[in-house]
Amino acid sequence: MTERPRTPGAVPPGRRGPRGPAPSPRGPQPGRRSGSGTLPPRPAARRAPAKRGEGADGERAARPSPPRRPPRRPAPRTSMRLKDPMRRLNAALLMIAFVLSLFAGRLVQLQGIKSDEYEQAAMEQRLRKIDLPAVRGNITDAEGNPLALTQEARGIFVDPTRINPEKKTEIAARISSMLGLDVGFVLKCLEKKNTQYVLLAHQVPPERAKLVMSLGYKGIGQVPESRRSYPADAVAANVVGFVNQDGDGGEGLEYAYDKLLKGESGWQRVEISAVDGQHIPMGEGQIKEPVPGKGLRLTLSQDIQWKAEEAISAAVKKHKAESGTVVVLTPDSKVVAMASYPTFDPNAYSKATAAQRSNRVVGEAFEPGSTGKVITAAALLEEGLVTPETSFDVPDSIWKFSTEFEDSHDHKVWKNLTFGGILAKSSNVGTIMASENLSDQKLHDYLTSFGFGSPTGVGLPGETPGIFSTPDKWSGTDRYPISFGQTISVNALQMAGVYATIANGGVRVTPSLVAGTLDEEGDFTPSEAPQSRRVISEDTAHQLIRMLEGATTREGTAPAARIPGYRVAGKTGTAERYVESKRGYDGYTASFVGMAPADDPQLIVQVVLQDPKKGYYGGEVAAPVFKNVMEFALKTRKVAQTGTAAPTLKMFAD
Repeated sequence: MTERPRTPGAVPPGRRGPRGPAPSPRGPQPGRRSGSGTLPPRPAARRAPAKRGEGADGERAARPSPPRRPPRRPAPRTSMRLKDPMRRLNAALLMIAFVLSLFAGRLVQLQGIKSDEYEQAAMEQRLRKIDLPAVRGNITDAEGNPLALTQEARGIFVDPTRINPEKKTEIAARISSMLGLDVGFVLKCLEKKNTQYVLLAHQVPPERAKLVMSLGYKGIGQVPESRRSYPADAVAANVVGFVNQDGDGGEGLEYAYDKLLKGESGWQRVEISAVDGQHIPMGEGQIKEPVPGKGLRLTLSQDIQWKAEEAISAAVKKHKAESGTVVVLTPDSKVVAMASYPTFDPNAYSKATAAQRSNRVVGEAFEPGSTGKVITAAALLEEGLVTPETSFDVPDSIWKFSTEFEDSHDHKVWKNLTFGGILAKSSNVGTIMASENLSDQKLHDYLTSFGFGSPTGVGLPGETPGIFSTPDKWSGTDRYPISFGQTISVNALQMAGVYATIANGGVRVTPSLVAGTLDEEGDFTPSEAPQSRRVISEDTAHQLIRMLEGATTREGTAPAARIPGYRVAGKTGTAERYVESKRGYDGYTASFVGMAPADDPQLIVQVVLQDPKKGYYGGEVAAPVFKNVMEFALKTRKVAQTGTAAPTLKMFAD
């Protein structure tokens, strides 16, 4: 049996419609209006079998309707806030533990795994490496008088990172004026990047450094140093030299013996205060101790050196010369004095020119002129070609090939002039005539044996060996001017050494200037003995000295060299002066070299004046300087006066 279809909109039995009371169990009443119209008749419901609880007619017993459910709402979102406070506390503790574990890991890295690396980096930020120059050795004269000393000083530095930018110009201006520096240089140092240490000045006197620090500028500091001073000022300046701002020897002995004097430098890493940039005395640091340098004791006499410089300075000015030198030697070639003019003050070496700082005694070459005739005379005597009494008729000029050679004075003909007279009167013509039988090679050999053409061996920088060629390079007439001291050149020490060899009985000794060294305790170690060799016999040397005494007599060329109470032997020189810049001869070189006492020589003095304009003969301008210096030196060294009379030199055979 099929179920009748329900009418649309009908409500199943037992269910309440959406609005109004439940319909009667009997179904809808015909003709009852519902809403806007009459409801259609409800179809008859199928009667089901009666169940328990139903009426006899099968209808369900009436019961109350179930309560109306509220409409279902969407499930609310879960809140981040936990309602349980313990859960919140545990979460917070977990988060804190995680953060602390990160810190702990970083600490382990810093203090454990990479502790050495970070410790080193931190230390390097505080430490500065400072060079520690060794204490430079002193230089003294033969009596221990200081010529060069090392004194306490300061180095002034800047930390650019701590300089107040608004005060850079002010700081640069004030510090530059106090330290004698260029303002632009200081300003550039203040503005350097990526550094905390820039040295502004070396060797600042402690008093001056104290004034700089009293300005109170942050970023300006000082470190201990030493500085070189010269208590005798210009005395022996051209010999001793100077030390530059970098602590290196610049000229003279300071340069030649720089390594020995300087010692071995050290270094120090010092901790710098972050507050004021100053060295923390008790801070962390490392140090390599410097090794002090050794000192030099010279053969110089400070007093005689001073006199030589005073005398040559006065002579250069008096005769309006370009320059001048004086050398004082002992017969064994120990240098007692070595003076040059112009000179300079090594305490202010930067104000001097290169020419003023140079040592002309070894660095300037000149033609010796008649002072060189003594070598020709030595060769002739040693070879037995002449004696002091051998006579010659000497005119005032002589022709050799196409060249005329003259004496400096007109004398027509000196009849029967002895060889001793030729030397005493300094005759060029007579020397040429006497040397005719001496071969070119022999003349060259003797000149070489006396030291021409080679450095002296004194150990000073800038020495010239002079100009001296071998006979195969001589022209047809060269040997004649060479015989009387022209066409070759020497330095003043070479020429003085020739006369020292004669005064030493014919034995040449290498000139020496450094007597020995001094350690930091003051213990003296003498220098090695200089080399020596015999050049001429002792008899030849004595004959030459007697002949040279004739030059200082009234009949000779240098009576102005005589010293009361002492016998003096010597020789004048007046040579044409070759000027390289002019590539020709211009002016004269005037010289005198001699020894005293002639019977027992103790000292040799050589004087040279370059291009004198008020007088130019050696006997006129150089001999008086010789007398001045030699007389002072003899008295200073307490040399007894001569006890014998000078023998009479026979100048003419008849």
